[in-house]
Parts: sequence; C-alpha cells; structure tokens
Amino acid sequence: MDTAPDTARVLVVGIDGVRLDLLPELDTPHLDGTARAGFLAPVEVDDATPTMSGPCWTTVVTGVGVAKHGVWGNRLDGNRLDVFPDFTTRLAAECGRRTFAVGAWAPLFLAQQGGPLFVSPTRLAYVAPRADTPEAWEEADERVTVEAEHLLGLDEVLHAGFVYLGAVDETAHFLGCGEEYRRSIETADRRLGRLLGALRRRPPHERWTVVVVTDHGHRDEGGHGGRSALERTAWIAACGPGLPAGEVPPALHHADVAAHVYTALGIAPDPHWTLDGVPFGAVTTLGV
Repeated sequence: MDTAPDTARVLVVGIDGVRLDLLPELDTPHLDGTARAGFLAPVEVDDATPTMSGPCWTTVVTGVGVAKHGVWGNRLDGNRLDVFPDFTTRLAAECGRRTFAVGAWAPLFLAQQGGPLFVSPTRLAYVAPRADTPEAWEEADERVTVEAEHLLGLDEVLHAGFVYLGAVDETAHFLGCGEEYRRSIETADRRLGRLLGALRRRPPHERWTVVVVTDHGHRDEGGHGGRSALERTAWIAACGPGLPAGEVPPALHHADVAAHVYTALGIAPDPHWTLDGVPFGAVTTLGV
C-alpha cells in the first residue's frame, strides 16, 4: 500500500570502502551536512557476511542478508536476485516507480562475474574505467557523477536512484589508507555535493530523502575481507522527511537501507518480500 504523497523521492549514494574512524579528520562538508540534517552512525558488518563489496552492496540494495540473496564474494554467481531484487528493479517492476542506477563496477551493472546486481531499473548507466588504477577510477567516478547529474537534470519524474562511487576503495587497495586515500574520500564528498546540488535544482515540490552508505572499512595497509574492527565497521548517513536532525537510530544494519527506501516512498513492503531490514527509526511524517 502506498501512503506517501507523490512528492516523495529517495537518492542512495554508495561510496565504497570509506573508514568511519578517519572521517572526523577530513574535509567532508557535504557528508557532514547530511549528518547534521539527520544522522551518521556506524554499521557493523554482521558475522555471516564477508567484508567484501559484493555481499555488502547486495544486502544494502536488496534489504536481505547473504543467506537469502546468496552473494558471498565479489563474483555474484549463484545469487537469488530473481527472488530478492534490488530496490531500483523492484520499484520499477512491481510498484510503478521510475528509478535509476549509475556506477562503474561491472558486476553491479553488467552481465559479468555473476551480475548484474541492478537488473532492471528504469534507467541504467555503466561507465567503464579505462584501467584498474586509482587514477582511472577517479576519472570513472567523475563520469559517473556527470551522468547522474544529467539524469537528475532531465525534465522527467524520477522516484529513486542509486549512485555508486568506487575510487576510494580502489585507492586503498593500491596505496593503503594514507594521504591519497584521504584525498580520495574528500573528492568523493565533493561529488556527493554535486549530486545534492542536482537535487536542489529538481522541481521544488519534490521531497528528497538522501542516504549515503559505505560497505566496509579497510586495514591500514589497504585491503579487507577479514574480521577486524577496521574492516567490519561501515556507516550510514541519512536525512529527509521523517528523520529528525540528531535522532540516531538505536541500531543500524545494511539491510535497513532498502527497507527505508520503500518506507520513504510510502510503500509498505509485501510480507512475501521477507525483508531483513527495517526503516531508520520511527518514520511518521513522510512527505510532509
């Protein structure tokens, strides 16, 4: 059942591999602004989920854990996305909403390595990095941001979207979590700011919920997949209707992101979806 007015909209921005403990040291005004308007809080990758991008992002966008969606690594083979689709696909196919997904990591967007994760949003854009280097990934993220700005600037209805930025994670893998990694996080924040600017240029009646989320952390030398606190600690920041500033949900999980997307749009999840996540806090004033 739909309960929110047709002004409700949601943008989810996924920034891969951003360590929570470093954020206070960095110049991230747009993420900080999102947190001030709502919250920013830690998420612990649960014991069943490998601290890898494939399973974590799949949980974020499907709202179910690894036991249901079946993605256990960065290859998505053996997934159950036909039963547990991402929110951009479910919204378009089952709820009559217009959605989009944009990014540069192939398994998320292409039929490669067991993908795509985003099966059938209304609009999909994939940007191929020219090489597997930090510099090439920064270029790819820039093109992803330009494409997302373009989509948000079109004179058409868009209800929900997902934008993936991957350069931060790639930089950590190649160079560790030093100065280059920190600069990449700050660059990602500037791109987030451009996306928020694109939302402000949308029709004034639209009421946007913004969710920014990372999938996992990194060891100091770069790398993840283990069970250390640095690897298991992720975070979610969100603001928008029904999310009062400064009210941090008592517990957060990656699966809550998709659940909140549906709730923010006024859609009561079908019990047959068997979502593992719940919306952020008590959302009682959506769309007002």
